[in-house]
Amino acid sequence: MTPDPIRLVQLNHPTRHRCVALVQEPVLRLLKDTSSIYDLAIRSIRSTIPLPELAANLLSEEQLDYSAVYEGKSEWQLLPSFDHPENPFACLVSGTGLTHKNSALNRQMMHQSATAQPTDSMRIYQWGLEGGFPEKGAIGIQPEWFYKGNGYTLRAHNQPLEIPAYGDDGGEEPEIAGIYIVDDAGIPRRIGLTTANEFSDHVMEKKNYLYLAPSKLRNCAIGPELVIGADFDAIVGTVAIWRDGGRVWETGIHTGEKHMAHSLENLEYHHFKYGSHRIPLQAHVHFFGADAFSFGSQFGLMDGDVMEIHWEGMGRPLHNPLKQIQQKQTFVKTIPL
Repeated sequence: MTPDPIRLVQLNHPTRHRCVALVQEPVLRLLKDTSSIYDLAIRSIRSTIPLPELAANLLSEEQLDYSAVYEGKSEWQLLPSFDHPENPFACLVSGTGLTHKNSALNRQMMHQSATAQPTDSMRIYQWGLEGGFPEKGAIGIQPEWFYKGNGYTLRAHNQPLEIPAYGDDGGEEPEIAGIYIVDDAGIPRRIGLTTANEFSDHVMEKKNYLYLAPSKLRNCAIGPELVIGADFDAIVGTVAIWRDGGRVWETGIHTGEKHMAHSLENLEYHHFKYGSHRIPLQAHVHFFGADAFSFGSQFGLMDGDVMEIHWEGMGRPLHNPLKQIQQKQTFVKTIPL
């Protein structure tokens, strides 16, 4: 019998060390001597104690009101649901695109030619339908892959996601991300799954599909909770935009293998087949693709709008306000040594 999933959050306090807590609604139970989920995962691997069991062994009696923390009314603040606390450069943030039909259709509409021929994006999606679910242990078709940045790009629940001065736009991408650590032997270990807002510049991407890479180089959010032991078969949820306290746009979203053109095993293989992605003690946050987003519905976000992503079974919704950086773009000069 598969044990029930557990949910963890990472917390910071102005006068105390950062810590990890177990979600036991409506409270958070702090773990003793645990400053990060990264640290907890390393201890689990090296001790061979399953992570849920290790977390249970470390439970303290100290509790926090989860709603006060979640709503920003506590001195305790939520951190991203995972990070590399000592070296953000050792955390690779990346993603896989064109895994859901709607994302491929949205990309098709962005770059449709007058001849109405399928775009390269739709072709990649079709290849996934044909070869993205190989037999277990076999190698399937390669998906689209993109780079988001390192650990410095990660934001937490309630933190703003920014449109930089050089950006054209910014919009939510409601996804689930896989959270990984590479063990001492160079073997990738999946810690769990988390709600994620991959956040991209869709206007820049629409100009030319070759601008996809720079359109992805934006900050992004994960959390508030990391779910350990969650099933990735079929997950449903909602994505919404709030403005001035009211919900102004909303749609249902779907993810998981039943709604995707690739198996989770195939996506993980093609991410970790690269030796540079299997460096011992390296951390990974990997997005699995979006099913729907407001830009695809021709809905324009405004400065101050709050993006909300909620997946059933993945804990509380993730909220992030949109922030337009107001200063003008400045030239960055390289100085020779």
